[in-house]
Amino acid sequence: MKIARYHKQQGDKTSFYKGTSAAVRDQDWDIIYITTMFTYQWKRTIETIKFYQRGKQKNKNNIKVGGIFASLLKDDIEKETGIIPHFGLWQEVDRLKPYYKLVDKFSEYYTNNSSIGYMTKGCVNRCPFCAVPELEPKFIDFIPLGNQIDKSKKDLILLDNNVLASKEFRKIIKSIKKNGFYKGAKYKNTPRYVDFNQGLDARLLTEEKMKLLSEIALKPMRIAFDDIKFEKIYIEKIRLAYKYGIKHLSNYILFNYNDTPEDFYKRLRINIELNEELGLSIFSFPMKYVPLDAKDRKYIGPNWTKKQLRGIQCILHATHGVVGPKKDFFEAAFGKSVDEFKYIIEQTEKAIFYRKNMKPFQPIHRGKGVKAYIPPPAPV
Repeated sequence: MKIARYHKQQGDKTSFYKGTSAAVRDQDWDIIYITTMFTYQWKRTIETIKFYQRGKQKNKNNIKVGGIFASLLKDDIEKETGIIPHFGLWQEVDRLKPYYKLVDKFSEYYTNNSSIGYMTKGCVNRCPFCAVPELEPKFIDFIPLGNQIDKSKKDLILLDNNVLASKEFRKIIKSIKKNGFYKGAKYKNTPRYVDFNQGLDARLLTEEKMKLLSEIALKPMRIAFDDIKFEKIYIEKIRLAYKYGIKHLSNYILFNYNDTPEDFYKRLRINIELNEELGLSIFSFPMKYVPLDAKDRKYIGPNWTKKQLRGIQCILHATHGVVGPKKDFFEAAFGKSVDEFKYIIEQTEKAIFYRKNMKPFQPIHRGKGVKAYIPPPAPV
């Protein structure tokens, strides 16, 4: 949408297409831009680039490739297609207001009723599982919001990688409120919402910052829980959110990195218990780790097995990738204990999908507590 704005300012006509189309390809375009996202989409992305290279346009060098995947695997793309991709941000374009009308006809985009923007760039952390330090190496503390907003849009989605790291956080909140997204704000009698879509860093979430967040139309509050070692600080910040009246939360749960199945279950369970205790609504979004240079999603973390990862995929398929806040639903899907969870994810796909046919989990009681479980016969 920003590239379209860039060309609109020069009097050019632009069009957006999702996927491949010979009818679209074979028009004589001045420039064809192909954006890329995840490296594990390697095969499909390379096929798409080569598809448009076979077009009838006179200028065979008019295809430009950029985006996350293209930046991380720049040399690989050049070797495969002959195209030298653009690396990282396109600074001249990045600060432009998105041309929202470009995707209006694509109703599947949930962003259609939202302005999209950034108030910071980069991140002060250098987490080894994250591409941000490579793509946005310099942290920028404040980017004006007004130019990014479309006044016909109800909501606001901010894609900051670590907004809480900004030295100008108070100024950021003031700008959000000034642009009409204060707590209780409405658009045509409908509540407005602000979504820091990439999540907030619990380690940087002070009481002062939580109070400031409570002054805007924040829904949901997204916060990561990527490692069980942050259990104490994570719980502390959720309680702080509750103190300031923030009840709708969304939680990113990284797994298949250096964690274990036990760690993963425990993090999900903590959210269920906090929901019950505080009357919150925390929805968890498990996110499977894939290395930054992986060309498929087959990576298996050091503490996981292929079968366990497939088991989780089967469960999440049924829940549409979301772990809801209700205890009964959670226990039916993931089990009532770590041992039952491990038993479930080690069953066959058919048994997981059709749970009623799975032989029940049978724990062994040895003295106090559950020490082990008896693997039952193969599912019916």
